[in-house]
Amino acid sequence: MSNKLKDVLSEINNATHATQEGRKIHAKLQRITIGDQPHGDDELVNKITANPQLIKFFVPTSRTEVPIAGNINGKFISRRIDRLVIDDETKNIYVLDYKSDTDKTAYRDKYAAQIREYIALLRDAYPDYTVHGYILWLQDFELVEFS
Repeated sequence: MSNKLKDVLSEINNATHATQEGRKIHAKLQRITIGDQPHGDDELVNKITANPQLIKFFVPTSRTEVPIAGNINGKFISRRIDRLVIDDETKNIYVLDYKSDTDKTAYRDKYAAQIREYIALLRDAYPDYTVHGYILWLQDFELVEFS
């Protein structure tokens, strides 16, 4: 087998592995709540509670895998939000999307556009609320805000 073919197969294998690992951690994150008694994978709970900015996304009233759809610039958009928090008291909405990429720059523009779509759809649905969009990079648990 040529080295070039080995390299291609290795890249495919690595991408498949990364996708599978991303799905596993994504599923674990769906089951986490941080309240009086944190619930879920201990390692992930510890990573979340180590960053006070993350806790708001994992409160018991947060929702996971929230479908959203609507029109943006005449185009129908249908998406699924990884984590959504609607704070009726402060009239703030927080959107969190998980990304498992190891290269944060490779698809940054695509992901930023995705977050902006979520924000636009939610602003239409909740015109009196301020909507905040974030990405949580799973390889290092860095939280980045997008507007």
